Amino acid sequence: MRSISVFILLLLSITFSAQTISEIQKLESLCKVWGFLKYYHPHVAKGSFNWDQQLFQKMDELENVHDKAQLNELYSQWIDNLGKVEICAKCKEQEDKIYFLKNFDLRWIQDSVIFSENVSRKLDYIQNNRNLGSHHYFGTGGRKVFFRNENSYGSKFTSKQISLLELFRYWNYVEYFFPYKYETDQSWNEVLKEMIPKFIQVNNDEQYHLTLAELVTKVDDSHAFLFSPLISLNQYGRRRIPVEYEYAEGKLVVTKINSNKFNEVCLLKPGDVIYDINGKTIPQVVNAFGKYIPASNSWGKIKKVKNLFLFSNNDSIDIKLERNGQNMAITIKTYLPGDINYEKPVMPEKWKFIDMDKKIGYVHMGTIERKDINEMYDALKTTESIIFDLRNYPKQTILPLSKLLLPKSSVYYQFNFPETNYLSKFYSRKNSIGKNNPDYYKGNIIVLVDENTQSQAETTAMMFKQHPKAKLIGSHTSGANGDIIRFKIAGLDTSFTGHGAYYPDQRETQRVGIIPDILIKPTIKGIKEGKDEVLERALEYIKTGL
Repeated sequence: MRSISVFILLLLSITFSAQTISEIQKLESLCKVWGFLKYYHPHVAKGSFNWDQQLFQKMDELENVHDKAQLNELYSQWIDNLGKVEICAKCKEQEDKIYFLKNFDLRWIQDSVIFSENVSRKLDYIQNNRNLGSHHYFGTGGRKVFFRNENSYGSKFTSKQISLLELFRYWNYVEYFFPYKYETDQSWNEVLKEMIPKFIQVNNDEQYHLTLAELVTKVDDSHAFLFSPLISLNQYGRRRIPVEYEYAEGKLVVTKINSNKFNEVCLLKPGDVIYDINGKTIPQVVNAFGKYIPASNSWGKIKKVKNLFLFSNNDSIDIKLERNGQNMAITIKTYLPGDINYEKPVMPEKWKFIDMDKKIGYVHMGTIERKDINEMYDALKTTESIIFDLRNYPKQTILPLSKLLLPKSSVYYQFNFPETNYLSKFYSRKNSIGKNNPDYYKGNIIVLVDENTQSQAETTAMMFKQHPKAKLIGSHTSGANGDIIRFKIAGLDTSFTGHGAYYPDQRETQRVGIIPDILIKPTIKGIKEGKDEVLERALEYIKTGL
């Protein structure tokens, strides 16, 4: 009986030591170990190795790895071959910073399903004696990070290994530098598990680009994009219907017909309400495009998709619309952009009076510049109300405006910056605006906002909110705030938000946006009548206080 028990224990021991590891588990662990060593190991972080080539080599070696013991032997030897890591006394010193730790998660190092105690101990040692100071793979300008010294393998599909490298590279960029990683719809670890099989299956250029775009979309950030002419041409099309339109209530309202070089008549008319394009409703079109277009929220997705609705590679598009109460189905011819006659847009006035009595001023924040601020304020400071239209992108006017409009200096938002000596940690700094100013503007400050109010515009809206008589009117802002990190992935331009931005009490604006005090959105009826309903609501508030 005793011999049988000993045999069973021996069998269990052999079985455990030979624990099988799946292809996905191997690649997932390789991605994490490779990225961790790239940014934490002092010798790797100083650029002592061709780190991409090391990855290719480990991918080859994984072909002969079938169980946990073999995998950990590979990692243990790899770490040892990188050279001795000296004890870092400074790594144990406490920084005088307020840390934001929602993104920081190295618990995978202790995953006993994948890693042996020996490998986990070695990785922990590297974490505690990590690289400090200069880094081969990223630099800093002020508190802004930029990536550098990365090899480009071009945007064409060439091999499974290079495709996986680009996945691993991007995944680790987000893992260590994206301040809103904790807010993505899908956990970042689950994204890696999902995307590895998709990158393995890539076998042509278009599929490569689409899979990269799907990966970038997973960050749920309106600052993110992937510029791929291949996707633009093949997925969205190079031809379009020659009309301009607005989006409202899940439909498109035609506002203008552009002529064409062939003097052909367009069957659409201003006021037409389009609700179906090639057999899909407008929300269905948004969902179809949305898989490859990153955005912080649903209204941000619509903003990005908005200009793509009437594009196609076909000579025509089938449209269903409502005109004068009647539903119609028509086929509309498309044109190449060069065959459409576009009128040069009229630039809005930088500022003006909006009433005969000159009691209400209006400032277009997308056109006014810093050099104009004093002249504008001299003209409008005697008004009872100033409307600041922020449904656009401002020109860095936040600081001079705050000094004129606000009664005192105040903390209006908090930024989170990457801790470059302990990556994936961020530290917080509160930011003040304005100055003690007894001659501040005493009238109403009305701020118009919508989904076009993004990033610097959202920060500007937060500044305006420090005024004692400020009122935000419109719809939720974009929900993408903080300086942008621009870089390339697979030779294609891309980006994501690099700093986190929060209210002083740490409430989030990312993905949520700035919530208006009075919520109002354009309607189909208002667009057809040529109204600016958000501006009209602001004038109503000024008149009634409601």
